Parts: sequence; C-alpha cells; structure tokens
Amino acid sequence: MRVTVLQMNPTQDKVQNIAQARSLIEAAVLSDRPDLIGLPEVWSCLGGTNSEKFAAAETLPESDNEGIGGPAYEFLRESARSHHLYIHGGSIIEKSEGRLFNTTIVFDPEGRESARYRKIHLFDVHTPDDQNFEESATFGAGNQIVNYCAAGVNVGCAICYDLRFPELFLALRRAGADLIFLPSAFTMQTGRDHWETLIRARAIDNQCWLAAPAAWGKYLDGNRNARFTYGRSLVCDPWGVIAARASDGIGWVTARIDLELTRKIRRDMPVLDHRRLA
Repeated sequence: MRVTVLQMNPTQDKVQNIAQARSLIEAAVLSDRPDLIGLPEVWSCLGGTNSEKFAAAETLPESDNEGIGGPAYEFLRESARSHHLYIHGGSIIEKSEGRLFNTTIVFDPEGRESARYRKIHLFDVHTPDDQNFEESATFGAGNQIVNYCAAGVNVGCAICYDLRFPELFLALRRAGADLIFLPSAFTMQTGRDHWETLIRARAIDNQCWLAAPAAWGKYLDGNRNARFTYGRSLVCDPWGVIAARASDGIGWVTARIDLELTRKIRRDMPVLDHRRLA
C-alpha cells in the first residue's frame, strides 16, 4: 500500500481550506498514485472564535452511507470516489446535540464511510512558550477505540494529543492495527521538542507503521493572535525509521507500507507476547 500524508496550512476560512486540500490531493494523486491519502487535524477550520468554529462545524449523517453531509464531509467522500482511493479525512469539526467534537471520517474508494473516530484526549495545556490551550472548553471527548480495514491493512485512528497516551496505541495494536494514522496540529514548541520522538516511540512500542499528516504554519486564535503549527508530516516504520518526512511548507510525502517488514519485526521481537503489566 502507498500512503500519502498531506501537509496543509489551514485557517478559519473553510472555503479556502477545502480548495487547498483539493489542490494537494489532485497533485499527490497525479504524482505519486497513492492508495490512501491522509489530511491533518481540523484541516477544514483551524483557529478562530468559538462562533467561527460552530459555523464551520458539520452535523454528520448517520453512518449508513445514506445521508448527505456538509461541505467538508462531501468533499472527502467525493475525493475518495473520484480518485478511487481511501481518504483518511484528518479531522473536521463535528456538531452533535449542541456540542463540538474533533472527528475523523474515513471513506473507501467507492465513497462509502468506513470509519468515524472522535478524539479522546483533549489538549488542555500551558505550553513552555507561555500559550494556553483549552480544547475541552470547546470540544467534547470521544470514548471509542476505532480501527478499520483499507486494502487489507488494519488501520487504527488517533488524533494529535492522543500521541502522548501509549495505552491508546497499545489498544489499537491489540485490535489488529498494522498502521496508525495520527492527523495533527502540533504547536511549534511541542512539535520541535517532542513530535518525532513520540511518533517513533509509539511505532517502536507497538511495532506499527505511523502516518502523521500535520498542519504547518501560521493561523489566528479567537483573539486574533498569531499561533504556529509545527508541520513535519511523516511516515514512520515499525522499527522507528522515518520512511518519509515533509519539510516546512504546504505539500505532501508518500511512503510504501511494507507488511512483510512488519511481520518480520513482530516475529523476531514478539513484544506483545512478552507483556506482563498491561
């Protein structure tokens, strides 16, 4: 399987974000012919006020592939169908019963929804560069572990801050994950210090591929202050080796997911069989 991770510079402008995503998907398909493309966290609306977040949020149809969704949802569905590939839709803002959720939607090559995951761990943090983030003030937390199958590969779902909670990744591995997707919008400070280290650790711990499409660049928070995301989207193999990594800027990288390598690593070092405390 060939996997592409997009690196976007999303803002609170949803129309512009969809146009940016469309351009990147079309270019990546033409250049790399991937089987699966992943977008970053909250790529359809990053930053802005709470009212702007609610305005950008979408009420998702029932997951029976019968209903019609909002602009971001339908864009993802049509992209999967028109390019005949899997789309791991990063995450978009979901509105449900008066609350917002940070939600991944996945579509198969026929444009059918195949997975839906709400971010479990919310980013309520004071960062070393003196910025406050309180995701729980706006978003509700999910409570379901989600895996899905794409072209014979078992894919686990996580989002951004989930990366710091190894028990989630162990649960995904125990549910059969070969590949774990981690759409993200890491801050510049935490990204510079922890992004690659944590991704490589989760890959090594669980002997899984990690695919991490990320937001990069400047956006404005609800008070119109500038904030910056780290980027450096990457794909990491189960031995912790970086198979592909983006530099700064908008773009994408592609890597081949080699399940034979995964099987060899797990056979030669069967750490899941050796676990004693969890």
